[in-house]
Amino acid sequence: MYDLAIIGAGPAGYVAAERAGAKGLKVVLFEKKELGGVCLNEGCIPTKTLLYSAKVYDSALTCTKYGVNAEAVSFDFGKMMSRKQKMVKKLVGGVKAKMKAHNVETVRGAAYIEGRSHKGIEITSGEEIFLASNLLICTGSESFFPPIPGLGASNDTILTNREILELKEKPESLAIIGGGVIGMEFASFFNSIGTKVTVVEMMGEILTGMDVEMSTMLRKIYEKKGITFHLSSKVIEVKGNEVIFEKEGKREAVSGTKILVSVGRKPVTGGFGLENLSVEIMRGGIKVDNKMRTNIPNVFAAGDVTGFSLLAHTASREGEVVVNNLCGREDTMRYNAIPGVVYTNPEISGVGLTEEIARAKKIDYKITSLPMAYAGRFLVENEGGSGLCKVLVGAEYGEVLGVHILGNPSSEIIYGACIAIEAEMTLKEMEEVVFPHPTVSEIFKETIFAY
Repeated sequence: MYDLAIIGAGPAGYVAAERAGAKGLKVVLFEKKELGGVCLNEGCIPTKTLLYSAKVYDSALTCTKYGVNAEAVSFDFGKMMSRKQKMVKKLVGGVKAKMKAHNVETVRGAAYIEGRSHKGIEITSGEEIFLASNLLICTGSESFFPPIPGLGASNDTILTNREILELKEKPESLAIIGGGVIGMEFASFFNSIGTKVTVVEMMGEILTGMDVEMSTMLRKIYEKKGITFHLSSKVIEVKGNEVIFEKEGKREAVSGTKILVSVGRKPVTGGFGLENLSVEIMRGGIKVDNKMRTNIPNVFAAGDVTGFSLLAHTASREGEVVVNNLCGREDTMRYNAIPGVVYTNPEISGVGLTEEIARAKKIDYKITSLPMAYAGRFLVENEGGSGLCKVLVGAEYGEVLGVHILGNPSSEIIYGACIAIEAEMTLKEMEEVVFPHPTVSEIFKETIFAY
């Protein structure tokens, strides 16, 4: 009998397994593919590896601005891809080592929920039967294909995030359906290495959910870099290597050597016996409360399978909430300070309320903002670069409601804003925090001081 069985070894599953094992629980972790899930094998890690290669290449091309001369700068697409795979392999090995160190039994193979009885929850994998007191479902998500004629065609032109990471050579042109996070990160990478990139987005701006002012600024930066954007454009058909769409009542088309479909992801709730537990589904994902409990006692869900916040770091925290409560530590999942990052060049990072959300919720707020160049470190390391730091403040109490940053390396400093929002800090309290100098993070304090 296991204290906890976990189906899915992505960021929710393997973090929960590690935490539970460290606390002395007897844990079994099922994974039918590779440990680390989509994030480590087909998402976060491989894309960021490629994006860093592109950033190094960009830096080499513009190094004369910093008094450095480099002749005949070029890139090797094959080496970029092989390095990506090397990083993935190394990190998968790290996850395996963590599981072993905390006595987590890992089962490589598909898991199937047979049901529950007075003995516990029964799960099978192959010919083996496993019994557990508690079950955590972390089956993640998969790429979503909208019902557009031609999009489901079986050919090597239409790609998802999985197939595009396995390309053997750089495509001459790339048409991207969807200007969300995945679409923009691949747009950034391929634009840097010389691929002609076109983005077709149904909404009026890219990066829905991010601060609109930041998204608009980033799009304009990439337009100057050569990416073509078609906003408010509804794709109606894919024919061969052409993406056909309607824009302002007119029918238009763009073509690409490859077509990337990145219009979103959907929770994986089928194929592993979930129906045998009568778990409640909501918005296509498993319905949970703030302790990640389903409607069935001793059955929990965390990560993308809930269909709520499809981010790796959200998933990991949700897994921790489950384990903490199982081990007697009262814990609840909060979503008010979940950071979002787009690893383009420059990066966008944000946490808390955007102006759009604040207005929709009728929250009275004020804004303070400054160009990133107000931070000396940013100025010296981003010659000719632009950016912005924006802070939303509660009008009555002066508490930090949201922080949004366009500029490198915003992904590395946004956690400070997460802490401020989680702790409900006011501007006055933030002013009393000492920031190291010179750092880009000082832009946060400078922006607050400008309020």
